[in-house]
Amino acid sequence: MSEINEDELKARLDPLSYSVLREGATERPFTGEYTDTDKVGSYRCKACGNELFKSETKFHSGCGWPSFYAPTAGDAVKLIEDRSLAPRIRTEVRCSKCDSHLGHVFSGEGYDVPTDERWCINSVALYLEEKPA
Repeated sequence: MSEINEDELKARLDPLSYSVLREGATERPFTGEYTDTDKVGSYRCKACGNELFKSETKFHSGCGWPSFYAPTAGDAVKLIEDRSLAPRIRTEVRCSKCDSHLGHVFSGEGYDVPTDERWCINSVALYLEEKPA
């Protein structure tokens, strides 16, 4: 796991991004920069730059946050059981490199995607490294 200097990170990020990434907050639905974008490239962790998702796996779920059907290959993310809305149990998604909160993953919702998973990720936790045209 990458060592993060919290003071430097807090100074570099806007307050909402820091709150989401390091304190597990959630941005309001339909407000994020990447909710409806179709730009081509790689989505990276705003805290450490770790590649998390490719634009090819992004889809429009209508949930209010960017949705992907799979993370990049390998160990880009880690999953943690989230009981914060008990009795409902969710699966939290974190960056495997710096342990920042990204969002949650849901399965079995019936979306027409290869994995039947919706990786619901906060826009403010990401930055898009666009692929040159």
